Amino acid sequence: MLFEGSIPATEPVVMGHEGVGYVEDFGENVTGFKKGDRIGFLYIKGCCFECDGCQVHNLNCTKGTPVLSGFQVDGYFAEYAAVDRHNAIHLPDNLEMEVSAPYFCAGITAFHGVDSCDLKPGQWMVIVGCGGLGQMGIRFAKAMGLQVIGLDINDEVLQEAKESGADIVLSSRNSDVEKEIRKATDGGADAAVVFSAAQAAYDTATKTLKVGGILMVIGLPNKPIGFPALDLMRKLYQIRSESTGPPQQMPRAMDFISKHEIKPKVAQYKLDDIHEMIDLMQSGKSKSRMAVVF
Repeated sequence: MLFEGSIPATEPVVMGHEGVGYVEDFGENVTGFKKGDRIGFLYIKGCCFECDGCQVHNLNCTKGTPVLSGFQVDGYFAEYAAVDRHNAIHLPDNLEMEVSAPYFCAGITAFHGVDSCDLKPGQWMVIVGCGGLGQMGIRFAKAMGLQVIGLDINDEVLQEAKESGADIVLSSRNSDVEKEIRKATDGGADAAVVFSAAQAAYDTATKTLKVGGILMVIGLPNKPIGFPALDLMRKLYQIRSESTGPPQQMPRAMDFISKHEIKPKVAQYKLDDIHEMIDLMQSGKSKSRMAVVF
């Protein structure tokens, strides 16, 4: 299968970068884990986990050669996988193994994106792009006491956003959508978290914010995104960005997920269904996260 993504692969690899599983074996210097433990794990390998760059993001490692599992080296659509101990964490008992893989990129990223806006209960947040990642963002935002507007181009996805807890859902195809958001929020949202990878999504998001609002960059378009320098000079909005981050940030996110029982909607497939999964994703018809279960 030829699958074109935004991260180049130099040779064919096993796909899948979000994973959970049971510990089968471990190296002699590994502590804190035993055979049979339920764990989740991140996907960046080849970094040192210790340099200044790794404290910000493991792709910034200055001592190793970071690579992405599922993109540049074999990933987790497999019965067995080798995982660096730094990337592993015990899966809380109240989280089901079969639907927990999406926490270990999408879930932690969505948590960071919402949490790092630093909003207070009652403030307004727009979630731009309400697919599987955005739906988790909605659940996090509601658990933090925020008022949430879900914005997407797909009506079926908007229904999923409503079921995820969004107070208001709006179609980005509506020419008056910015006006409707400003009316609902009494002047504009306090933050907009963009999970979509489209430049158009970012263009729309900036128009939904109140003056000085926060634009959180999560979605990664294939081409660089741009913002008018005059807007930034006038401080019409603040730009921030988040990601899964280094593994030392996992515990806080997973504690919140466990405490509030933030459970993603996950469609389960067998490995033989991989072509169907890819078709759904590329066509934009997927309404949730998808997982391969062995």
